[in-house]
Amino acid sequence: MADRDARTQTKAPRANPLRDPQDKRLPRIAGPCGLVLFGVTGDLSRKKIMPAIYDLANRGLLPPGFSMVGFARREWHDQDFAQIVHDSVKQYARTEFREEVWRQLAAGFRFVPGDFSDDVAFEHLRRTIEELDEERGTAGNHAFYLSIPPKFFGDVVRQLHEHKLASPDDGSWRRVVVEKPFGHDLTSARELNDVLDGVFPPESVFRIDHYLGKETVQNILAIRFANAMFEPLWNSNYVDHVQITMAEDIGIGGRAGYYDGIGAARDVIQNHLLQLLALVAMEEPISFDAASLVTEKLKVLSSVRLPARLDLTTARGQYDAGWSGGVKVPGFFDEEGIPADSHTETYAAVKLHIDTRRWANVPFYLRTGKRLGRRVTEVAVVFKQAPHQPFSATATEDLTHNALVIRVQPDEGMTLRFGSKVPGTAMEIRDVSMDFAYGGAFTESSPEAYERLILDVLLGDPPLFPRHAEVEASWKILDPVLEHWARRGKPDAYPSGTWGPASADKMLVRDGRSWRRP
Repeated sequence: MADRDARTQTKAPRANPLRDPQDKRLPRIAGPCGLVLFGVTGDLSRKKIMPAIYDLANRGLLPPGFSMVGFARREWHDQDFAQIVHDSVKQYARTEFREEVWRQLAAGFRFVPGDFSDDVAFEHLRRTIEELDEERGTAGNHAFYLSIPPKFFGDVVRQLHEHKLASPDDGSWRRVVVEKPFGHDLTSARELNDVLDGVFPPESVFRIDHYLGKETVQNILAIRFANAMFEPLWNSNYVDHVQITMAEDIGIGGRAGYYDGIGAARDVIQNHLLQLLALVAMEEPISFDAASLVTEKLKVLSSVRLPARLDLTTARGQYDAGWSGGVKVPGFFDEEGIPADSHTETYAAVKLHIDTRRWANVPFYLRTGKRLGRRVTEVAVVFKQAPHQPFSATATEDLTHNALVIRVQPDEGMTLRFGSKVPGTAMEIRDVSMDFAYGGAFTESSPEAYERLILDVLLGDPPLFPRHAEVEASWKILDPVLEHWARRGKPDAYPSGTWGPASADKMLVRDGRSWRRP
């Protein structure tokens, strides 16, 4: 008995999924470090990365000597780069602009002109980093953020290696951050992983999927594993099906050069939606460190099975002219830069199964598209109807399935739909919803996903970043769908402002189900 009591007393407490290893009451502050930003002229840098850096500084989460080096093919000086960052911060930052924070941050800005094949420019970059280590006390710790098209990843990584920027021998750290898409199929993803892993150790490679930095995505773990009421129902005994939706009400805009040839499935399903599926379907990890999370997500992704008839269980489309928000909008082929014979889909939907005991015979429906009815990202867990209802047929004619809906954006929160009696003398049951909204429940404002992810990079904390095995497993799921579509010609058309092509509705009608209207 004494031995057992001793074991009980010395057992380490279970880690909380939403707590940091240190006291959560204390903010996590990055140590001495800097960031080198490739692709400073792109929309992502201006609208997300630069404002996130300022917001982190404004919240006191960056070291006083933090530095940021911009690298681009521009004849700029340091002050020109600082002005670009200033304008981006003023327009897009989440927190208020404070002059004293800006002055301290801007003192660490440097700019290196050149292209990715320019050896002289990378030597200039190496000297600039060394100078910052001396002047700003960055201690040799630098992250290289590749906010550039994937076709240039290999060039930049090789240059970092050749100019001894990737692996210092003085005990400092160097990390590389890459944005999606991680390749365009399994073969290219493996080639990219080989390039990255040949220069940086796996723990120093951070593949950013910004959806994993969203509070509501991380809250999936809390909903499942911090509450006793949901997990007992989270299986095929009670769940009828799961719908995961990412809908946009905008078109491709000026991104034809990027989007044509990529399409909705590669752009969203391969990364965002399959990562959401993995978080929803995974088993409870033994801890919430990166290795444990990856292990459980990989089990799910490796268990995903495509139905045999892809012609009946997938759908794709291209938006036509129509109305969005009361405004007449052009069709896909009216957008500048789109060729008349393009087969690139702007809408994609697929039905998947997960061959595990927990999810046997529970279909997962994934869909994404542009120019749809509204902007929304959500996960809907739809439960089976009660096996017996002791009510008359007229009492429950409008009653649908219970559902737990996790809203990722824009109205972050959660809705639980269930049946309740209508006030009155008759026994009439109707659907009602119980709603939780982040904005109403917490006084703290949610940080932008890029704030959390960039801070995690600087801290070397990788739980929210997909590993290369997850990327390859996702391409193994999607590649057969893309190959099937390539043999079938042009996607179906759908009017802008609707919820996609008729073929997507037929997918679910065949199963006796229908898409949610968010």
